[in-house]
Amino acid sequence: MNVSLSDILPELPCDETAAPVFHAPWEAQAFAMAVSLHQKGLFTWTEWAAVLSAEIRAAQAAGDPDTGATYYQHWLRALERLTVEKGAATPAALQDKAAAWDRAARATPHGQPIIL
Repeated sequence: MNVSLSDILPELPCDETAAPVFHAPWEAQAFAMAVSLHQKGLFTWTEWAAVLSAEIRAAQAAGDPDTGATYYQHWLRALERLTVEKGAATPAALQDKAAAWDRAARATPHGQPIIL
């Protein structure tokens, strides 16, 4: 059975050709990480869809207006949750990496690539 990502994630923002829409480079990178981790067997698409849906529902319950602008923030939270649940990362390691990226971004002149 050939199942497409849009079959599993019908809420995925797409253009008229059914290609995913990204508003910033980090969104495309988060998308690619999810695809890569799935291909490596960390989770199934069914598991991914369940966790992403749970993250979206939690955000809506907390007041997210669900305009699509925060979709990949939910995507990133789902990735973080699954990597921790599956033992691929710890919450502390994720926090440390986020803090390192934040320091690097603050130290990088505008328009220059961020080097971690």
